[in-house]
Amino acid sequence: MQDNAPAPSNLVDYVTSCSLPTPWAQFTLHAFVEHATGKEHLAMTLGDLATGDAPLARIHSECLTGDVMFSQRCDCGAQLESALRRIADEGRGILLYLRQEGRGIGLVNKIRAYRLQEAGADTVEANLQLGFHADARNYELVLPMLEQFGIESVRLMTNNPRKIDALGKLGIKVAERVPLLVNRNVYNDNYLNTKQAKLGHMMNPVTEAALDSEA
Repeated sequence: MQDNAPAPSNLVDYVTSCSLPTPWAQFTLHAFVEHATGKEHLAMTLGDLATGDAPLARIHSECLTGDVMFSQRCDCGAQLESALRRIADEGRGILLYLRQEGRGIGLVNKIRAYRLQEAGADTVEANLQLGFHADARNYELVLPMLEQFGIESVRLMTNNPRKIDALGKLGIKVAERVPLLVNRNVYNDNYLNTKQAKLGHMMNPVTEAALDSEA
C-alpha cells in the first residue's frame, strides 16, 4: 500500500451499539471487530456527527495501567477523562478507543518496557531494546470507523503529530488540533519530555502565533 493511499474500508466490522451513561454525559458505545487480529475496538459518540461542523474527536490507544489502574507513569488516563469531559461539554463528539496497548507492543511487553525504564532506559529506548518500533501503532482502521458515522473532518484532541499525519493520509481532514496537556507529574515528567524530544509530541501550550501558523 502506498503511503498516501487511503486504507481499505473493510478492515473492521461494526457489530452493535448501546447507551453508556458516564459521569459527564450519556454516550452511545459502538463495538467493532478488526478482521486481521480479532481485536475489539470501541467508539463513544455524542450528538449528531454526520452534519454540521467538524466534531471534536479523540483517537485514544488503550492503556490499561493508565486508563483503569490510575498509573501516574503516563498521561493516558487523564487524557481519556479530559477528552470525554470536553466532548460532553460541547454536547457532540467522538472518541475512538483502539486496542493498541503500549504504543502497539501489548500489555506484557509494556510491563517489560517499564522494567527497562526502571533500569535507566527512556520510553523510546525501552521499546527499541525489546525489538519493537518506538511507536508500532497503526491508525488505518480509524477510516472505516469514522465512515460508520459519516465523519470526514474532525477537530482532533492530540499532542501527537503522527496522528494528524495518519489521518491526512487516510483522507480525513483535521480541521483543528486541540491540545490535550494534562497530569504532568514527578512520575511522568521524563516520559513526557522524551515523547516531545524523540517522537515530536507537541507538549507546549498553543500560542496565538502557533495557531496562525497552523491555519
